[in-house]
Amino acid sequence: MTQTNPRPNMAQPALVLFSVCLAAAAMPLTFTGPAVALPAIGRALGGSPIALNWVTNAFMLTFGSSLMVAGALADAYGRKRLFLIGVGAFAVLSMALAAAPDILWFDLGRAAQGLAAAAAFSSGMAALAQEFDGSARIRAFSIVGTSFGVGLAFGPIASGLMIEAFGWRSIFGLVVALAVLAFALGMRALRESRDPQAGGLDWPGAISFTLGLALFTYGVLLAPERGWTEPTVMGLLAGAVALFVAFGVIERSVARPMLDLALFRYPRFVGVQLLAAAPAYAFVVLLILLPVRFIGIEGLSEIAAGRLMIALSAPLLVLPIAAGLLTRWFSPATICGVGLLIAALGLFWLSRISVGGEIMGVVLPMALIGIGISLPWGLMDGLAVSVVPKERAGMATGIFSTTRVAGEGVALAVVSAVLSALTAGHLGAGGAAANAGPAAQRLVTGDLVGATAALPQIGHAMLLQGYGAAFATLLLMLCAITVVTAIVVFVFLGRGTEQVTEPADKTEARLCTSQA
Repeated sequence: MTQTNPRPNMAQPALVLFSVCLAAAAMPLTFTGPAVALPAIGRALGGSPIALNWVTNAFMLTFGSSLMVAGALADAYGRKRLFLIGVGAFAVLSMALAAAPDILWFDLGRAAQGLAAAAAFSSGMAALAQEFDGSARIRAFSIVGTSFGVGLAFGPIASGLMIEAFGWRSIFGLVVALAVLAFALGMRALRESRDPQAGGLDWPGAISFTLGLALFTYGVLLAPERGWTEPTVMGLLAGAVALFVAFGVIERSVARPMLDLALFRYPRFVGVQLLAAAPAYAFVVLLILLPVRFIGIEGLSEIAAGRLMIALSAPLLVLPIAAGLLTRWFSPATICGVGLLIAALGLFWLSRISVGGEIMGVVLPMALIGIGISLPWGLMDGLAVSVVPKERAGMATGIFSTTRVAGEGVALAVVSAVLSALTAGHLGAGGAAANAGPAAQRLVTGDLVGATAALPQIGHAMLLQGYGAAFATLLLMLCAITVVTAIVVFVFLGRGTEQVTEPADKTEARLCTSQA
């Protein structure tokens, strides 16, 4: 059983849930806010298109690569302790970002902010797993998903309003307020808990995995700028492969691994990890690409773009909880599979809306994408902790969150590279091959003025046409990937209800399967 400190007679699980929900709502604000503010950040702090890309990439790199280590640290040294450290550091770093003097310090601050977010998120979700059981746990995780949705839904419009009224640095004010309140409630309500079998962190495994994932993500992020065959990129990817191999060897040789590789033998566990990655390319990349398109390419204000983004993220306000209620009548496999198919339909519809056309035409397809992704969103975290013992909840949330966030970072880098390449191809076909690449990079970051300067020989209309055709092709590719994922997730999650237990020798995990 999980080791805990005795709780006072007045149990406060609702306050624990509220504290984690506040932290969960703050994190998407720091994701969507800089996306809306990116053109303003570029004007204020300068920087090349690559440096501006790192406004998002730096956060995703450190957040994704350290989540599993953060989960293991929470299990070993205390979930409350790590939650308070993470949330406190998150608040302090958010204040520091508001005072960043240039783009270099801003990007470094975003990287540090990602580390703090990983600590807060993994430990907070693991703490919830100790407070709730059974159907109450599913509801609790659904509420956390809804809280995350609140941040996504109101982040763009709130950021737009603050940028217009007080400047882009003000977008971190709400983040700080939520983090401070989460810290205060967590200090009061959370009880300390840890895994009594942990015996310390698996440091060789933690270092090899974290460094390997960091090298892999960094290599993928550099590839669009330098090319996949550039020596540095190839060296980073080769180093990542070597470290992942070393990680596998290490985890098979320790009695209490950070990641139990035996879990990947079971289809339902694999299905949960695929489900974790699905929102990355069906939803999350749009949180970055669409504000850039609306503000930088189509010339909307930050407030107008924020209003449009509500159509995409507003379903996350209510549907994750509704998905938890639907499990009374439908299996999670059915709910998740149908949701992803709905999102794919929305992606296809959005691909038919041309850049520069009637802007309100994007509202319904964006809403359909949000509806589709909201259905699995409310079930994913609960499914993640349902396949391991309660004592290893930190590991479960760490694996799941690593898959989700690392997938988002890689997906964003790959999607940006693909959009840039497709745009360059269309511009080159229009007779501007010489400077098509630099112009395409400018367009992808929303710098229409810079793209026009790079290609003065072609008109504004041709730039929009090339970008629009590339954007439509990209959406069709994302639609196809989402359909395939929906089918695989439906099949894998539909194989009964699995729960991993640990035998007496604690050296391996086994799977107990019962029919749903």
